[in-house]
This record gives sequence, structure tokens and C-alpha cells, in this order.
Amino acid sequence: MLHPLTRLCRDCGRLDDDVTDPGAVCPGCGSARVIAHPELRSLSIAHVDCDAYYASVEKRDRPELADQPLIVGGSERGVVTTCCYIARQYGVRSAMPTSRALQLCPHAVVLRPDMEKYQRESRRIKDLMRVATPIVEAVSIDEAYLDLSAAAAERNEPPARSLARLSLQIERKIGVTVSIGLAPNKMLAKIASDMGKPRGFSVIGNADALDVIGPMKISAIPGVGPVMSRKLEELGLLLVSDLWTASESDLIHRFGLWARRLVTFARAQDERKVSASRGASVTIGAETTFNADLRTFAQIDVELRPLCETVARRLSKSGLAASGLTLKLRRADRRTITRACRLRDPTAQAELILKAVHPVLAAELDGQPYRLVGVTATRLVSDRLADPPDLFASIRSKSLADQD
Repeated sequence: MLHPLTRLCRDCGRLDDDVTDPGAVCPGCGSARVIAHPELRSLSIAHVDCDAYYASVEKRDRPELADQPLIVGGSERGVVTTCCYIARQYGVRSAMPTSRALQLCPHAVVLRPDMEKYQRESRRIKDLMRVATPIVEAVSIDEAYLDLSAAAAERNEPPARSLARLSLQIERKIGVTVSIGLAPNKMLAKIASDMGKPRGFSVIGNADALDVIGPMKISAIPGVGPVMSRKLEELGLLLVSDLWTASESDLIHRFGLWARRLVTFARAQDERKVSASRGASVTIGAETTFNADLRTFAQIDVELRPLCETVARRLSKSGLAASGLTLKLRRADRRTITRACRLRDPTAQAELILKAVHPVLAAELDGQPYRLVGVTATRLVSDRLADPPDLFASIRSKSLADQD
């Protein structure tokens, strides 16, 4: 039985109800960017994900790279942070060693990340999202969940049309494209946003959710990474539908209470709300991959100092200060070590950041060769709380002033 569809043109915003044949193009403007779904008017939870965000920002600023494969990452000894879709056609992927990526795509252009720029543009994108709805839950620099139910009722406009307009605004004002997933809950919205990249707009409804996600690999479920996928495959669980008949108690015994959420997600259920108060955990950091492996404190300190200066500069530009720090080290065997420390007082000064991570670095070094070091400012607060004046220094200054 065919259900009547609601059709939306993503370019002109035209909405048609009770459509039995959505057609290939919009009957109003002729655009081929039309979507149709029986629940298009009622769904209100969206996941908006920027397409190859860092690479897209760089191509926007360097038009000469538009048709070239682009890798954003470190040196040849580093890893790929992200890459454009042209580079992905050669097999390049995020987190791949840059050296391997250049073997697959020797003519790729490699650029170092400009995190200050990406953070700035991310804030502009989030501002546009909040025009569409105040309920925006940022989960990373380039993605967010949106709840458009209240905003849609206030405007008397279906969320799908608001999202189509938002995607065009981001594209025209920021110069990057986004992919959108629209669904009845966050988990399904996240899956939907991955279905049509780049520049996609995919819809999963209540009625067709199990039909859509059932044939997918379990790795499509948010939170299931490669390691967990392999463990589930060893149990004969390959597809989402395999989890429908799996023993929940057995999975909980093997993997802990997290498995309960896995089974719930597999059944297309997700009770989590989009929360505007729960933004992404904001941090500011910098790291570098060495040209050759380093072993001693003095050698690594030379590389660490400019990183602390970079972090301090980024904190100052953002009006923030760090209450905590994380030191990151990667050994030559690619084992990554992170160590966190709390600060007595928030700071945005490079020397104080360096002083705080020095003992952490010294305690970790054991003669092993290291290939990377990084430092990240965490527990960020307003810079008004940073670097309180030393009490005794104030008393000394006052005493000197009294002598004049």
C-alpha cells in the first residue's frame, strides 16, 4: 500500500502534500533536490553535520584547490585530521597516517589545521542554527542536534522547510555545505545525516525506521566503533537486525550496561532529549609531530614551549582561561598517552601552562622514543577569573607606594 507523501524542494522551499509520485524534479523551480516522505511535516529532531569541515573551509579560502584532493593534517609523520571527498575517492580517510595517505594519493595537497579559523567559523554556523531554533546541542566543532518542534509551531512552518533554508544559509554565508538527518529521535537523526553525504538531506520516520536501519551494519549505530564491531562480529552479530533477536542479558554480561543502550538503539528507540544547555565539551589545544623521534625532557621541551604559546594565544582570543590541562604524548609505536592535571587558579599565560605540564612530562618520560606531543586547555572559564594577582605582591606594591 502506497502512503501519500509530502514533498519538499530544498532550493525553493515548495511543499506539496498528498503526493503519490514525488517526481524527479520540483514542479515549481525545476530543481532536482527534492525529498519526499510520509512523515515530513511531523518530524522535528535533526542532526546537522558539516561535510569534510576543515577541508571545506580551506577550499573556500583557497579556490585554486577546489578540484584538487586536499588533506588537512600534520607532517608526513602525522595523521590525517580530515580530507576532502576527492581525496576519499583514493581511499584516504581520517586518522590514517599521512604517509600512507600520500601513498594512496601522491598528488594531494597537505595543509596544517588552522583551529582558530575553524572555531570561528563554527561559532558562525551555530549562530545560524540558533536562528532556526534555540534548542541546539553542539556535539563537536562541526555537528549539532536541533529540536525544531517548538520553533516550527511558533512559525507555523514544518521543521523540514526550516532545515532546508538553514542549509542554504550556511552554504551561502559560511561557504561550506552540510548534510542533514531528520527523524523522530537523536540516534536516527545521526544515522540519517550519514546516509546522503555530502550535501545530503535524509529522512527516517517512525514507520520505516526498522526497515531502514535493519539491513545496516551494526557500526552504523552511533557509538559503535571498529573494536566493538569486531567483537560483535565474533558473536555472529553483523547487522542491526541481528541485535533484535540477540540475548540482551548475554550482551550486558559481556559488554556491561552499555549493551542495553545498544539494543535499544537497534530497535530505533532513543529517549534522549536535545538539550541546549549541554554543549560540546570545549577545549583549546595544539600538538605537533616531530620530524624525528625524541627521548629527552630537553628535546621535547623545545617542541612543547611553542605549543603552550599557541594555546595561550587562542585562549586570549577566545576570552577564556584554563582550569585544567591535558598533556598528550605519542610513542614511536603509536601508543598514545594522555595525562590530565588541575590548576590552582585558571590561567591564560603560556609560562604558567608550561610550568604546570613540566612535572607531568618529566614523570612520564622513561627513555622511550616519542613522535608527538600536545597540550590542551580544559575546564575553560571566563578570562576574568584568570591569573589572580599574588596577595603578597599586592602588599609589597602597597608598602612601596606608602614609602613614596
